[in-house]
Amino acid sequence: MTPAEPAHVHDHALTTSSAPLPQDVPDYVQLLDSTASYLSDEQRALIRRAWAVGAAAHAGQTRKSGEPYITHPVAAATVLAEQRLDAETLIAAILHDTIEDTPLSREAIAGEFGETVAELVEGVTKLDKLQFRDRQEAAAESFRKMLLAMSRDLRVILIKLADRLHNMRTLGAQSGEARERIARETLEIYAPIAQRLGMNLLKSELQDLGFRALHPWRHAVIEKRIRTQPVVRREALAKIQSQLAQRLAMEGLAHRLVGRVKTPWSIYTKMRAEQKSFDQMMDVFGFRVVVATVPDCYHALGVVHSVFKPLDGRFRDFIAIPKANGYQSLHTVLFGPYGSPIEVQIRTEEMDLIAERGIAAHWSYKHGGAGNSAQSRASSWIAGLLESQRSTGSSLEFLENVKVDLFPDEVYLFTPKGDILALPRNSTALDFAYAVHTDVGNHAVAARVDKKLVPLRTKLVSGQRVEVITAKSAAPNPQWLEFVVSGKARTAIRHQLKHLEHEDAVQLGHRMLDRALEDLNTSLERLPAAQLEAYLAEFRYPRLEALLADIALGNRMPVQVAQVLARQAPGMGDLLDSARAVLPQDKILITGQERGVISFANCCLPLPGDEIMGFHTTGKGIVVHRLDCPNVVDYRKSPERWVPIGWDREVSGDFQAALRIEVENRPGVLAQVAAAIAQAESNIDRVEYLERDTSVAGIRFAIEVHDRKHLAEVIRRVRRLNVVHGVQRL
Repeated sequence: MTPAEPAHVHDHALTTSSAPLPQDVPDYVQLLDSTASYLSDEQRALIRRAWAVGAAAHAGQTRKSGEPYITHPVAAATVLAEQRLDAETLIAAILHDTIEDTPLSREAIAGEFGETVAELVEGVTKLDKLQFRDRQEAAAESFRKMLLAMSRDLRVILIKLADRLHNMRTLGAQSGEARERIARETLEIYAPIAQRLGMNLLKSELQDLGFRALHPWRHAVIEKRIRTQPVVRREALAKIQSQLAQRLAMEGLAHRLVGRVKTPWSIYTKMRAEQKSFDQMMDVFGFRVVVATVPDCYHALGVVHSVFKPLDGRFRDFIAIPKANGYQSLHTVLFGPYGSPIEVQIRTEEMDLIAERGIAAHWSYKHGGAGNSAQSRASSWIAGLLESQRSTGSSLEFLENVKVDLFPDEVYLFTPKGDILALPRNSTALDFAYAVHTDVGNHAVAARVDKKLVPLRTKLVSGQRVEVITAKSAAPNPQWLEFVVSGKARTAIRHQLKHLEHEDAVQLGHRMLDRALEDLNTSLERLPAAQLEAYLAEFRYPRLEALLADIALGNRMPVQVAQVLARQAPGMGDLLDSARAVLPQDKILITGQERGVISFANCCLPLPGDEIMGFHTTGKGIVVHRLDCPNVVDYRKSPERWVPIGWDREVSGDFQAALRIEVENRPGVLAQVAAAIAQAESNIDRVEYLERDTSVAGIRFAIEVHDRKHLAEVIRRVRRLNVVHGVQRL
């Protein structure tokens, strides 16, 4: 399609807003024009021009409801006009489906309406263009692309949200299955994004429409119950409202007092979370007090607390510590005259605008820094997601992480410099470390919470000051994944562990394959390159490192790989007969740091200094046993899986050991033994009583030591205690 004529030469009636719109302009365009009355005449003329271009481009296309297709993008633009967004966003919303579904090109849009509009339209188009293997991946992948687009211009996501809202409003035309899928996606992904961007009006409508489409009967029941509230309760609310208004007026506080009803979705989620019936839900109603200034907010709080007593522990100050999406208010719950709690929110007009419109307020509220702060918070959240997206392997894992991040039950914490970090509820000191920086998390060893030393798994509560202690030699531990809750931490730990494990596996696999090849009088270096390439191609390994890692993890036996490679090598056939397929004489030496591919058996808990052997286990790599372990006898039946290993000269790290200690059975003995173990600089993991009678108790201590010498030192110190009858390594 050729671009329409430039915007400045079209009909005069389209350019002058003071003149009435032409008769043939449809109602939905007139609605958009009146909603966008906050814009200048020139800007509104451009918006009407965009409608003319869009209508021509979409000519002949209809929606499932039978209406002309152009009604949908214009309705999406009207949603954005209600949020008072800028003209460029409205024009891009009108044209957001043109590049994909019509002959109109990006260049034509850029020439007609400018580069910014073209970028916004292209950003929205990219989100919808992708092909996926299945539904689940589609949701995750499109979500990822959406975030990438958001990072460049947040208005792309606002257009996408408006597009989704209009689709939800007109969901009736879809089939039952599509309705359910779109509604679920809206509740799981789009409504939380609107919430995270602080757009409460949009979020509430998306949630309500999604709930109605997904559970129409439940929605209808709750909506009816809200409408037909008992007269007593409604009278009570009127009385409460008049008491509050009267006291605020007596204090000379200029204010706006609004009674509000919770939405069916928020009541439903609360009923499910707290397992309550509708009749048990006392705080279905609440009030919002809107005042002029921040000091007035705290004054109003004092006033409402003097009218009704506040419920203990239910006051939240989001003015001093705003939510991550820029939301600010004072929240309190009052004990009403009829025994029911009343929720009250107190905020300024500016805070009210940002609470309802979120980052959209940035474009309409130019003076003051509040709109900007909401937008900068949203931008920093998106930047964090992008960092997580780059290091996540799969789209589905990324979506899981983001779902965790989207839901706003947050704890607010202070850095040593006094900066505020918002983290998901139940976050630990380790989540905090990763929130500060990925490198801080990767090298974290402990933390100080309010100046007290605590382990990394310690859960944090709002208001604490947290300082992370790091060490260059520290590295992520697989157990960390069991207690972190933030998506960023989980992604970073997995990424680092995969990296470390892969490196360890490649090195160990190299040593094991070399051992086996040496046994056949050859080596990796001496094998012809073409031969190695042929083997890798046959078994579908992208590169040699993948094969070596597979060997270390026990998925391929080094002896068998060596035999195939050697058989292919010229003149090797005769050597194979005499090859010793098991136990090459030289041992593979380990440092204890190969934790990704070497594990230490729980049955005998080997320590540096013990005589050891390795057993090659599929998927686990090498499991190390002491040579005197009772289970070794069973492993002799599979000699091809034996791996001769020994300790390297430099061994580092802590190793698990277990002691059986017999003590006198009287109070205070356990503390004495624990103190002796601690003095020997050993850490106690677990303590359990094996047996006890009136005079003697047998206790098992699981401890961490560096090597056999260290264990001997622990045993020596424990034996010196008068209350100890005997110590034995298990």
